[in-house]
Order: sequence, then structure tokens, then C-alpha cells
Amino acid sequence: MEEISTVGLDIAKSVFQVHAISYAGEVVVRRQLKRRQVLQFFAGLRPCLIGMEACATAHHWARELMKLGHDVRLMPPRYVKPYVKRNKNDAADAEAICEAVTRPTMRFVPVKTVDQQSVLMLHRTRHSPAHHVDQLDPCTPGRVRHRCGDRSQWRGGAARAHRQRG
Repeated sequence: MEEISTVGLDIAKSVFQVHAISYAGEVVVRRQLKRRQVLQFFAGLRPCLIGMEACATAHHWARELMKLGHDVRLMPPRYVKPYVKRNKNDAADAEAICEAVTRPTMRFVPVKTVDQQSVLMLHRTRHSPAHHVDQLDPCTPGRVRHRCGDRSQWRGGAARAHRQRG
């Protein structure tokens, strides 16, 4: 087997798609891995460049792969999309990631630590209820107003005007 230089890793819930190329640009590996096989597979490789689309789970896998000595780079999914050559599926995505990570003008997302991700989750949790308070249906706690059929119960000027007229 030729030496792998670059890997595109498309992550999912249980099955990950790997697309690896050699220094000559030839495809060396194109296969699926179960979640439990990922670290074992990458532990058997020499350190190489690994590209992934940035998401919360990608930061976890990036940290784990960096512990094995690999150079891991995360990219925003919208920057990878132009490199998809054919149908949208996991194999095509992994190939596109592998192609995109080698581009000199590609912008990368820094890998977040566990603490950084925790703080972001805390901020999102704090922001979420305050952001959606105006959408809550006052007649039924916990329901959003677009699901409630009685428009006269909504908060706001239109509902007050409706009640005053009626």
C-alpha cells in the first residue's frame, strides 16, 4: 500500500467515510468505517493531513486524531461544497473534503478545546430562551404561537386590536 499523504473524513452518527490519497494524488483508500474503528484505523497510519467539515463533533474527532500525531484541519461546510463533483453522498463528500483541504487559499476553523465548546454551549443555552420568549403562546405554556390555532391569544398589537374590535 502506498503512503497516505492526505485524508478526507466525512463524519456521521455511526458510519464515517474515508477518502485517502498518496503524495502522487492517487486514491489509496476509499472506504467506510464504523465509529469504533476510526481511532484504530488512524493509529495505524503515519502522521498525515486530515480534513473534516467543521461541526461540534468534528472538534472532538480532531482532538483525538491530533493526539495520534496527525495534522487535522477543519473547514466550514460551505467552503467544501464547491468541490463535490457528483451526487451528494458520503463518499463524494469525503473526496471533496480531501480535495478542499489541500487548497492553498482554503480558510480553516481552529480546533476548539473541550472548555471552549462548553462555554459556547452555555452561551447558546442562555441566549435561546430569551430569544424565543416573544414566540411563546401565552395560552399554552411551552407551545410556540404558530402551532396555536387561536390567534386572538397571541401577544402583540394585532391581537389587542382584534380583541378590542370583537
